[in-house]
Amino acid sequence: MTELTAKTNPKVKHFVRLRSDASYRREHSCFVLEGLRLCLDAYLSGISIAESYVTQKALNMFGDELSDMLKDSKAYLITDEISDKMSDTQSPQGVFCIFKMLDKDSMRNKIEVNGKYIAAESIQNPSNLGAIARTAEALGISGLIVGGGCDIYNPKAQRAAMGSLLRLPVITADNLIDYLLSLKEQGFRVFGTVPDREAKAVTSVDFNAPCVSVIGNEANGLSDEILKICTDRITVPMAGRAESLNASTAAAIIMWEMVR
Repeated sequence: MTELTAKTNPKVKHFVRLRSDASYRREHSCFVLEGLRLCLDAYLSGISIAESYVTQKALNMFGDELSDMLKDSKAYLITDEISDKMSDTQSPQGVFCIFKMLDKDSMRNKIEVNGKYIAAESIQNPSNLGAIARTAEALGISGLIVGGGCDIYNPKAQRAAMGSLLRLPVITADNLIDYLLSLKEQGFRVFGTVPDREAKAVTSVDFNAPCVSVIGNEANGLSDEILKICTDRITVPMAGRAESLNASTAAAIIMWEMVR
């Protein structure tokens, strides 16, 4: 295991930039994960690993669990100071990995004929995106369609998803409108989720046919262009003075109804 002692080491700078820069991640087709559970879960799920970084403390505590992963990657022993620089959490465990991105583009043509999908239009908060993916996997949703917004490899999104963004079929749509129109041509109903009391209550919607429900941007909701192509507009009925729900909360309720 190669030892790194300087925070200015090019390897450390490379990791930090992968963590913070989505375009840099795309350029190198790699992403980073931090923490024992996330790193091991990705490794055991078969995600191709390139490099791993561990502190001596982490090696002492988790050595047995990490042994195979360290053998299968280019492993580096790092100082606590380097760990603090590489981490974006308050209390780092001292376990970091660089993985190769999945070929998510190949999933665009692998839509389940009778599937039920959740789509996200320009979700900006990575924690929301991760939470939506985690709920989608837990409820058995066929897959997640991401149109703009947060990068699915954002570390905060990955942490909130707890591995679901790597296990769940995730389709990245460069043009969400065109992709949804292609699904409509295949017989899918497209439901636009809106905070509108005049829209159809989600509890009364028939989700038995192939369908996709679209969740909008946290601040602006669904764009007019998306709403124009939706088969129906649906809403979560709300009591009191609440006007809207958090995007991941709304998505969770919609997905529960989709599979109920």
